[in-house]
Amino acid sequence: MEEAARSRDGTLGRDDPRGAFAPAGSQTLVRTPTDADPLAALPTRATDTLLVVSARDHPKRLEAKLERAGHDPANAGVVPVVPAARDYDGDLWTTDPVRPNDLTGIAMRFSDAIRHVEPGTGWVVLDALGVLLMYADSDRVCQFFQTMTNRVRAREVRGVYGANPDAISDETFERLRSMCDREHDLG
Repeated sequence: MEEAARSRDGTLGRDDPRGAFAPAGSQTLVRTPTDADPLAALPTRATDTLLVVSARDHPKRLEAKLERAGHDPANAGVVPVVPAARDYDGDLWTTDPVRPNDLTGIAMRFSDAIRHVEPGTGWVVLDALGVLLMYADSDRVCQFFQTMTNRVRAREVRGVYGANPDAISDETFERLRSMCDREHDLG
């Protein structure tokens, strides 16, 4: 298993000299401890066209992270899986918010949003698979995840999926890992 860049400070946008997230269409499961942010592992080029399915951060917080790293939030979109996102009025393009127990709603908003991600150069991040597993059973989450990774792969977009192995059963983590091409440890 290759290791992703180690960062707990939330810094976005670093070089990716080892090509840890190449090629386009590859799907990577990132082992993400509770206090680590999967966005911190992304290389600089990932924010040119980025879609985040966020069960972890409010769009306002995501926008601030991108701005601190010197990236234009207008190049990023978010499917907010947090009901409080209704009050967001910023530069990120967003879908309507959806509750974490509504996997069908998340899938519908994701399907609409991925059309805005540039094939070949775009990135999709799902920041917290464990949150979805708190609200739906593992079979449903794995089915949703398989559909999502297949759509991302078919669009020739890089997928990065954060999962805390300490918060997910070993069996479920293995199932999620088997649907990805690579695995990285955020540390």
